[in-house]
Amino acid sequence: MSDIAVAATFELKPGRYPQYSPATLYSEVVKQALRQWQLHPKDVDGLLTAPSGIAGGNIDVVSHERLIGEFGIQANIAETLSAGGASFGIMVMRAAAAIRDGMASAVLCVGTGQFVKQGAGAGELMARILSEQDFEMPYGPAVPSLYGLIASQFMHERGATSEHLARVAVSARKWALRNPMALMHERGEITVEDVLNSRVIANPFRYLDCSIPTDGGGALLVTRADVARRLSPQPAYVLGYGEAHSPGSLSEAGPRLIDTRAAQTAAEAFRRAGLSHADIDLVQLYDAFSVTPLILLENVGFCAPGEAGAFVESGATDPGGRLPMNTSGGLLSFGHTGEASGMSVLLEGIRQVMGEAGPNQVEKADTSLVHVYGGMMADHATLIFGREP
Repeated sequence: MSDIAVAATFELKPGRYPQYSPATLYSEVVKQALRQWQLHPKDVDGLLTAPSGIAGGNIDVVSHERLIGEFGIQANIAETLSAGGASFGIMVMRAAAAIRDGMASAVLCVGTGQFVKQGAGAGELMARILSEQDFEMPYGPAVPSLYGLIASQFMHERGATSEHLARVAVSARKWALRNPMALMHERGEITVEDVLNSRVIANPFRYLDCSIPTDGGGALLVTRADVARRLSPQPAYVLGYGEAHSPGSLSEAGPRLIDTRAAQTAAEAFRRAGLSHADIDLVQLYDAFSVTPLILLENVGFCAPGEAGAFVESGATDPGGRLPMNTSGGLLSFGHTGEASGMSVLLEGIRQVMGEAGPNQVEKADTSLVHVYGGMMADHATLIFGREP
């Protein structure tokens, strides 16, 4: 039985927000979220944030302190967490633990992100953050090339093809076409051939295999279940979760790049929830590149090793499929909202359970599984949400 729930969500439409600095974009998200939820800052007694300004090199590692001062939040717990895309799943876990311990009753979790244009130093900065300094940086790595190594091992060992990777992007676009919030909502359908014919970025990735850099942000409110029921007609109850971490660079990760700790976090989430894979109605799997949902489908246990490519190719993850996946359009077609990308993945899984996903609402969404990760698939968080506690 879950005594913790997400009571409210808010998200900016992905796009470009040059009128905001990283700090003021954070403030805008908090302001709009509280206004939409009709909450006063005094109603919040916990605040969890992620660092802002990473992509632009102007990093704020204590975002929570500034927001507490600006909005007058009387926080019993507050922290700026840094685990990349996994940060936001970890926020929900930290909030749940604090609420169960009686340290807080309503914890605001916030994330924003802004991508500076490639060529303005963003790619080089992210490569420095994600790469091992002695054995990787001298070779001039870029983020797509680092992920390309993971993809190459997955394709070699699991028999996945470029067509399978492309089919992930096709499925994501199908969902984006239903979602007016998605960056690619009006860009039209794509085919496997479109993906394969798009320009090469880093072998084996083509342009349409890569997530779309954009600005954005969002927030969610984690509360005691009784508080959530007062605030929402259908809260998203936190049924299970798991967290695990591994070395941050590929050189330190060892030879098994495709066997991530998602297997452990998913097993723990299912154990806590008392559910099985058959009980899950939909999944949100972090898709920085088209290969990562295939890896996660196998690591999390929805597909046996070597079967994820054919599973997606069958249409199982498409609208109307037996396991809807990345129903907002994912990072591949909804948009990769900088440092907030994990928040957008998490919010979609929650919205579906709350029945607030709009035109892309899945008909049966009693349970959702969300998996987010940070860095080079190093930090992992799996959460299971449900309509019943």
